[in-house]
Amino acid sequence: MFNPDLSPILKNHLSRYSLVTATAKRAREISQQAEENQEILIEKPVSLALDDFLEGKYEIVEPEEIRNL
Repeated sequence: MFNPDLSPILKNHLSRYSLVTATAKRAREISQQAEENQEILIEKPVSLALDDFLEGKYEIVEPEEIRNL
């Protein structure tokens, strides 16, 4: 099972809800791109999306109001 260390992503008080929402959105994008290009994904889109965030390819930005909840 894929179980990465999420502490680098969750630094600066990023909520887990924001992480889940952003990961799901990125996974849908990956899946849609693969379908449009008629590619077969070996790895699951959610794993690829988490890798994108861990590698710093994408950054999650959440509103200041919910950061300190």
